[in-house]
Amino acid sequence: QVPLVESGGGLVQPGGSLSISCVVSGFTFSSYAMGWYRQTPGKERELVAAIKVAGRTTSYAGSVKGRFTISRDNAKNTVYLQMNSLKPEDTAVYYCNRDSNWWHLLSARPADFGSWGQGTQVTVSS
Repeated sequence: QVPLVESGGGLVQPGGSLSISCVVSGFTFSSYAMGWYRQTPGKERELVAAIKVAGRTTSYAGSVKGRFTISRDNAKNTVYLQMNSLKPEDTAVYYCNRDSNWWHLLSARPADFGSWGQGTQVTVSS
């Protein structure tokens, strides 16, 4: 079990912004690429953003590109997701996870990860 603690979720109106974070422990954070995922009832957990170790390379799902920004602070063992121009369809539980291989992170299925945190609920509604 690798502790992954997501926080910062909440209720926000459409068009609004929210920043969520994930604090990790139990491994060398600066050696792992990190990803943000989200899941809605009845759907598989999907990768929405990923960031390489040094933080200079990122990748986004098409549905969030241009609206979401992933960043990391290796000194704080924390990865962030800044979400702007939020839409009702962004409503989901958001999770973070890690992988030592960038390409595997981008292609892995949720079941490939040994453990997940509790996630943080983001609700976009008026």
